[in-house]
Amino acid sequence: MKLNQSQLAFISEIKDKVRAAQYEALKAVNVHLINLYWELGKAISEKQAIGWGKAIVPTLSKELQKEFPKMRGLSTTNLWYMVQFYNEYHEDENLQPLVGEISWTKHLVILSKCKPSQERQFYILATKKFGWTKNVLIHQVENKTFEKYLLNQTNFDAVLPDKVKKQAHLAVKDSYTFDFLDLAEEYSESELETALLKNVQNFLLEMGSDFSFIGSQYKLSVGNRDYRIDLLLFHRKLQCLIAVDLKIGDFEPEHKGKMEFYLSVLNDRIKLPHENPSIGMIICKNKDRTIVEYCLKTAMLPIGIATYQTSQNLPDEYMQLLPSAEVIREKLDVFFEE
Repeated sequence: MKLNQSQLAFISEIKDKVRAAQYEALKAVNVHLINLYWELGKAISEKQAIGWGKAIVPTLSKELQKEFPKMRGLSTTNLWYMVQFYNEYHEDENLQPLVGEISWTKHLVILSKCKPSQERQFYILATKKFGWTKNVLIHQVENKTFEKYLLNQTNFDAVLPDKVKKQAHLAVKDSYTFDFLDLAEEYSESELETALLKNVQNFLLEMGSDFSFIGSQYKLSVGNRDYRIDLLLFHRKLQCLIAVDLKIGDFEPEHKGKMEFYLSVLNDRIKLPHENPSIGMIICKNKDRTIVEYCLKTAMLPIGIATYQTSQNLPDEYMQLLPSAEVIREKLDVFFEE
């Protein structure tokens, strides 16, 4: 039977309804399971508070597994995780309402790898909002996405469409680690670019899993002159071109003007109709954060300004730049508002 457009649309609509029902069913199962783990953690914690020894937990685990042989997650280790989960979340007004939002295995990642309440809140909500798998969540935590979101310097909120600005914030870091490069103590920008190209796989992994490489020294012909972008990338989730300008010294205000020129030409001549506006990334050895803020105030096209380092250890002062708890809360509210 050959289907017409109306029939195809009807079938597609029914498939969407089935998928939605399956998703809601999975969510319901997850909520029930998390609620059970919460109650088990609470019950054990309360017995510990009145002086019961630790020996009851392995005994309880053995009895539960004997009674419910097909049920997973009743090991001694998991029961202790339930206790930790309850103890650390039940009095936290930010975390307690979120316990049913993600799966238990993802909760365990956050519980073990994150300590501050607001960091945990960020990863729970981001995992839910963007559908991160467990492995993506681990990568985001180890990549310090929380800290880099709070610190990154962009003008995305002012100039990007609502549908992509939040994903763009997560796609651009405040600092990149190029510890895979074999560079002399002093090197030129062309040597830095060449070294990155020789290690393009590691470079793209550091940039993020959704980046693809398009070209280096990408030529833009305007009038009678040729201009070249150091690196041109594409971001699959954002569906946009990413122009990267590499600087081995400090960020200077004139770098912003050059990047805006590149983005204007890319949007006018290279960007495809279905793609989102191109984004510029200026990656410098150092930057004065105040100068960057003033430059971004007048930028009309989306630009992020980051630094890079060639060793794993972040400078001590980097972590000291994190804003106050109140500012973090405001940033999280803005990021996760619907």
